[in-house]
Amino acid sequence: MIPFSPPHIDQAIIDAVSEVLASGWISTGPVTKKFEKELTAYTGAQTTLCVSSATAGMELMLRWFGVGEGDEVILPAYTYCATANVVMHTGAKPVLCDVGDDFNIDPKAIARLITPRTKAIMPVDIGGWPCDYDAINALVRQPEVMAKFKAATDEQRQLGRMLVLSDAAHSFGATCKGRKTGTLTDLSVFSFHAVKNLTTAEGGAIMFHLPEGFDPEELYTRLCTLALHGQSKDALAKTRSGGWQYDVYEPGYKANMTDIQAAMGRVGLLRYNTETLVQRKAIFDRYSQAFEAAPWAITPVYGSKSKTSSYHVYMLRIKGVNEDERNEIMHEIYQKQVAVNVHFQPLPLLTAYKNRGYRMEDYPNAYKQYACEISLPVFYNLTPEQQCTVIEAVIAATENVLARK
Repeated sequence: MIPFSPPHIDQAIIDAVSEVLASGWISTGPVTKKFEKELTAYTGAQTTLCVSSATAGMELMLRWFGVGEGDEVILPAYTYCATANVVMHTGAKPVLCDVGDDFNIDPKAIARLITPRTKAIMPVDIGGWPCDYDAINALVRQPEVMAKFKAATDEQRQLGRMLVLSDAAHSFGATCKGRKTGTLTDLSVFSFHAVKNLTTAEGGAIMFHLPEGFDPEELYTRLCTLALHGQSKDALAKTRSGGWQYDVYEPGYKANMTDIQAAMGRVGLLRYNTETLVQRKAIFDRYSQAFEAAPWAITPVYGSKSKTSSYHVYMLRIKGVNEDERNEIMHEIYQKQVAVNVHFQPLPLLTAYKNRGYRMEDYPNAYKQYACEISLPVFYNLTPEQQCTVIEAVIAATENVLARK
């Protein structure tokens, strides 16, 4: 069976992790701090905080901004549940928005959903393709939109408008107009989960790109505290003479990254541009070249004059099929020993959100894209022979099902 997305773990990563294990310091420490600085240098962001997951990072930033009971946060109907779950955890209401044909949130649809309760917008870079941040950033700065904003905390008053918090879980290394994700809007949160291009097994990072007036280093210090129970000292600081005594400034969270995780990430980052993105783009190119002549294939956009993808998920769509037919095609592909997936089930299809009154029919384009989408294997060690097997399986399965229509 050709797997869908196994992590790339080689001897260099094993050696880096072994070195941390042998050091006797395995929690948050010097390796994590080095990784943060390297991530900042790579993206050009103001500063970076590494965390235990992208989910934890998104919730931390919503809570930092004071999002809570009675507030609303606009996000796409087409996303993984984590994007909406963190909003629910704060007590705020996720306001779902339909998407465009590129799977990303539709900026024109966002404008119709803004109310005086709206505190933040959370675009999601599906598959690694950056959203239209120019349009979203311009929208939140329009005088009539800013006039609707009702600030309730110091952070909200300082920003003076809705926060744009990018769920960039898929898009590490993607670019827009020569700038990397992490610098395209106020705040961006990346995932380094096991299936991501850059992995720390579990983990994530928050990147800051806030307007003038915010102090990135002061914010970093505060968030380090918030991510560790609100404690005034981390474990490393407490090893120093007299360091046992600490204070807790606020009831915080447990969201820190460990040096074990950071060691994996540092190795992956060293070869990210020269190996990882090159290999993944080559697989995307091979798939698109194979499917471009098929009348039933809608291949994903992963490059334009202004944008490049991170090549995270190859999201093929099958023209003219319904959800059941798509599922039949996937079943036949599996029978040919190729693992495929769907990214994602829109939120209104999930019981937790159905039960809260969200209806799939309110987001027709999200459903249209989902119903015919099949995600194909893309990973570092996917060989040319395996790529050929994937292509042959997809073509045979699709044409078999279409022939039966």
